[in-house]
Amino acid sequence: MASKKIGKARAMLEAHGLSLPEAWLDHPWGEKALKVKKKVFVFLGPEDAKELRFSVKLPASCTEALARDDAEPTGYGLGRSGWVSFAISASNLPKDDVLIDWLEESYQAVAPKKLAKLLEPE
Repeated sequence: MASKKIGKARAMLEAHGLSLPEAWLDHPWGEKALKVKKKVFVFLGPEDAKELRFSVKLPASCTEALARDDAEPTGYGLGRSGWVSFAISASNLPKDDVLIDWLEESYQAVAPKKLAKLLEPE
C-alpha cells in the first residue's frame, strides 16, 4: 500500500505532466505513461507501490540523478539513452520542484522542438 506522501507525489507528477502542451495519458503494457505526440516522456510505475516509481529521460541531469541511491539506468537499453528509473521511498522524496524539473527535462527531450520551446524561460 502506497503512503499518502507517495500518492500525492505521484498524483502531482501525473497532473503536471498532463498540463504540458499536447501531453496525454496512455496505458502501454498495462502501465500509465505520459506521452507527447506518440513519444513517452514518463513511465509511471504501479499506483500501489510502496515507493514512487517512475522513469524519465534526463539527457542533461542523468549523471546527477543516477548519484541517488534510489535511481538506476532504465532497463531494456533505455539507460544508454539517458533514461533513469526511480524507486523513491516516502522518507527520501525530493521536493516537488525537483520532480517537476525531471519531468519537464524529459518532456523537452522527446517533444517536437516547437512544443519543447514552450517550456523554455522567456
